[in-house]
Amino acid sequence: MCIFAMMKEKNNLEYGVLFDLDGVLLDTEDIYTQFWEEIDHRYPTGIVDFARVIKGSNLHEILHKSFHDVTTRLQVTELLEEFQRGMRYNFFDGAIEFVQTLYEQGIPAVIVTSSDDRKMNVVYAQHPHFKALFSAIITGDMVSKAKPDPECFLLGAKKIGRNIENCFVFEDSINGLRAAQASGATVIGLSTTNTAEQIAPYSDVVIGGFRGFTVAQMLSTQRID
Repeated sequence: MCIFAMMKEKNNLEYGVLFDLDGVLLDTEDIYTQFWEEIDHRYPTGIVDFARVIKGSNLHEILHKSFHDVTTRLQVTELLEEFQRGMRYNFFDGAIEFVQTLYEQGIPAVIVTSSDDRKMNVVYAQHPHFKALFSAIITGDMVSKAKPDPECFLLGAKKIGRNIENCFVFEDSINGLRAAQASGATVIGLSTTNTAEQIAPYSDVVIGGFRGFTVAQMLSTQRID
């Protein structure tokens, strides 16, 4: 059983923080839900609650599991790219301030997202100072196994030279939370996409958002097995 305790004195540089992007830092999940619901209406998948089932999956996995026709895959990809080019990527209240505090305290942060590089370039264009706050950025193009496999989080920890047990993962989707849990990190679930009750089984701590949540509170949640 996990016991939560205040941290012993430890250098901040021993820790790392891994962030999912959409639904964690970016307030975009409702927009993506609408997009994928429209895609499912246009190209019926037969998957119940398709737009929510796929959350946390990368595009390659979505296309190959849900659309068996090659032409359909190409059309869906083109529609998604066009949609993402026109999106506004707005941050949740307090999210960037939290990341900025980590940066100032010398705790390396990593983006671990299922998004591809093309989408990320649009994010960087809209927020020129965003990328500099992170020590590494892991995209869906960089891993062979999508969430709920923990590969992406293990790679994120490796990129910053941290033991995964000393990392904190912020996630919102069920697939993402399962991946974080499997990695061995301390998992902080955000109830931005699913309810607190739905994500509690996959999280060490559940928060509603970053407003009022401090780095000290994050550090106090590290698991001791």
